[in-house]
Amino acid sequence: MNKVMTLLSVIVLTVITSPIYAQSEFYVSTTGSNTGDGSIRNPLKDLPTALEKARMEKGDVTIYIRDGKYMLQKPVVFTPQDGNDQRRLTVKAYPGEKVVLTGGIPLSLTWEPYKKGIMKARIEGNPVMDMLVVNGQIRHMARYPNFDEKAIRFNGTSAQATAPARVKKWKSPAGGYVHAMHNSDWGDFHYRITGKDSKGNLNMEGGWQNNRQSGLHPDNRMVENIFEELDAPGEWYYAANEHTLYYYPIEGEEVSEALFESPQLKHLIELRGTEEHPVKNIILEGLELTQTRRTFMEAYEPLLRSDWTIYRGAAVFFEGTEHCTLRNSNLHNLGGNAVFFSNYNRHSEVSGSHFTQIGASAICFVGDPKAVRSPSFEYGEYVPYEQLEHTKGPVGNNYPAQCLVYDNLIHSIGLFEKQITGVEISMAQAITVSHNSIYDTPRAGINISEGTWGGHILEFNDVFDTVKETGDHGSFNSWGRDRYWHPDYGTMESIVDKDRALILADAVQTTVIRNNRFRCDRGWDIDLDDGSSNYHIYNNLCLNGGIKLREGFYRIVENNIMINNSFHPHVWFNGSGDVFTRNIVMTAYQPIGIREWGLMVDYNIFTDSLSYAAARQNHTDEHSIVAAAEFRNPSNGDFTVADDSDIITRGGFHNFAMDQFGVVSPNLKAIAHTPEMPAPILLSSRKENSVIHWNGIAIKNLQTLGERSATGMDSERGVYVISVSTLGSELRDYIHPNDVILKIENISVDNLDDMQKALREADKSKDVKFVIFRTQKENMIVIPGKLIE
Repeated sequence: MNKVMTLLSVIVLTVITSPIYAQSEFYVSTTGSNTGDGSIRNPLKDLPTALEKARMEKGDVTIYIRDGKYMLQKPVVFTPQDGNDQRRLTVKAYPGEKVVLTGGIPLSLTWEPYKKGIMKARIEGNPVMDMLVVNGQIRHMARYPNFDEKAIRFNGTSAQATAPARVKKWKSPAGGYVHAMHNSDWGDFHYRITGKDSKGNLNMEGGWQNNRQSGLHPDNRMVENIFEELDAPGEWYYAANEHTLYYYPIEGEEVSEALFESPQLKHLIELRGTEEHPVKNIILEGLELTQTRRTFMEAYEPLLRSDWTIYRGAAVFFEGTEHCTLRNSNLHNLGGNAVFFSNYNRHSEVSGSHFTQIGASAICFVGDPKAVRSPSFEYGEYVPYEQLEHTKGPVGNNYPAQCLVYDNLIHSIGLFEKQITGVEISMAQAITVSHNSIYDTPRAGINISEGTWGGHILEFNDVFDTVKETGDHGSFNSWGRDRYWHPDYGTMESIVDKDRALILADAVQTTVIRNNRFRCDRGWDIDLDDGSSNYHIYNNLCLNGGIKLREGFYRIVENNIMINNSFHPHVWFNGSGDVFTRNIVMTAYQPIGIREWGLMVDYNIFTDSLSYAAARQNHTDEHSIVAAAEFRNPSNGDFTVADDSDIITRGGFHNFAMDQFGVVSPNLKAIAHTPEMPAPILLSSRKENSVIHWNGIAIKNLQTLGERSATGMDSERGVYVISVSTLGSELRDYIHPNDVILKIENISVDNLDDMQKALREADKSKDVKFVIFRTQKENMIVIPGKLIE
């Protein structure tokens, strides 16, 4: 008995003296008080106060935020005090309740008429008035040209936007902005107007937002925040010297009953640590994050030799983190980037979240340029070979690695900036991008800016409706302007011949692109540009733009399907080591500047004999075959082939899953869009089914039931647009894949012969009217005659 009592005493004493790490809970409510204890009955009023109390606790802590809208006075900052090896911190919406963290403030306005339908109201104080949100919708600054949702770039551009004759009409344009596309449509530039001279020329500052300083596009320009351009519903202008907001209401809008808000913060949440003292084990869950300021005029930095410069900041900013997560959240109406992983980050993630109405990029991973050996920062820059450092890999660890982007819905981004993407990766390693749906973007859906330091896995993503406002790009885009790369091709060849080890000095790990679905209607589906090296690309369904490999080394491309398109090898090195095998191609290869066809281009499956014959003339594809591509159900996105087909039995192709692309969460799948499915076009040498190329556009007679299904046409008539080349003419701005051309001026187009006749008779000195069947209806489009000559 005494032994039993002694044992019980030891157990009790151990329990009493040992630290107890029971999880603590705190609650935040709009009706709470910061004098409360943070319990569910006496909640706190704001998140920063809850964080202060949580820091006093031992063990794991959960902060529940109750239903409501929380206006942040400054960014909420998490430090190693909040999350570390001893404590996991979770900040989440209370189950079933909606929590909004906003950087905007409501404007107290008393409206009165101004003139011509415009209302005005005085604003007290000095709030930032850079973006206006009315009843949850972003409104446009007074601009020229007026906003047009159908216009391709900036929702409307014009060469007259900065013409001196127009500028002279503006009394005081200082504070306005000029937005312009790059001269080659490689992104954009932004300027703040500081004044004008007597001749109507603008004085401006800016232009640092693009890393390829080749000048502004002469036509694709837009100006905003100009009082004299306030002339369309939904536009606004803030006269700071008068403290007065001018607003042109949209039809049926009662301004006295509407909620007007203006974002004040550039960041909402920051996780700030270092490699030596990282922020660890913080989970942000179930939050709605909205209203940050536009950032296109902030300080930008170049991303090595890519086309990019970037603002290192976002609504949610990760720096110096380990095992930190943003999940199941809704990010919208943001003026700049949504999420940014800067410098050192390990095993952190973004998952299950919805990104829409984003001013710049959705998710960025950008390391420290000081971690790069022998870096160059502009396309034309280089370090002479004799001065190059030869050690492989990075210097130190100050870059993102082993991070995850999983199950996110990303669309309608790049509202204000065009050199952006759904997921950006630069100076990082081993980033996994999996099961995301990304669409409606002005440039790439996923972009890798250079080879440093590879090891990324891109899988099961659904990426489409991309490159909508730019050119020479793809749904996936990469550059590889690494240490060995040189702007002079001959010099680069001599460097490679001298020191092949430099090829993989930066791209030290293989990047894998697998099991994705891509569709780019204004470029390539997969675009490996300028020296991109060390890639393995397999099991991808490419719905329109094919696969391009330019320069670079050691790319294995196998078991992919290229619907109505093909392989685009551009300017390969001798001894590139590239392999292209067991792919289904449906048109002839499109080589540019190829002297040697890599290690192997063979054992592929061609769907027509003409394309195969062209390949054999280039001395490739000795063992490739020609086989009919009888896809199972292409109109519903199933491009598998029968197990007993020649494609599999003779060609060695392997089917891969067609139903696993994109987001997986039921709530996101319910609202995610999917790409338009093309009708496979089987080419033939017969004239009645022949394909011709016209100014970079592949066209044929619309003849089959599948083509009718893909376009929605009522009968087999018209000229069907198979594909539009990204390197073709500017017709890509007017004519899209899956269009059917029905009429040119007054001539009906039932077939290719009719179209050729109509083009001959059209007056090309002026605009030419086309009737095109698109989106289930006939559309009138007007094409400058000079583009169809």
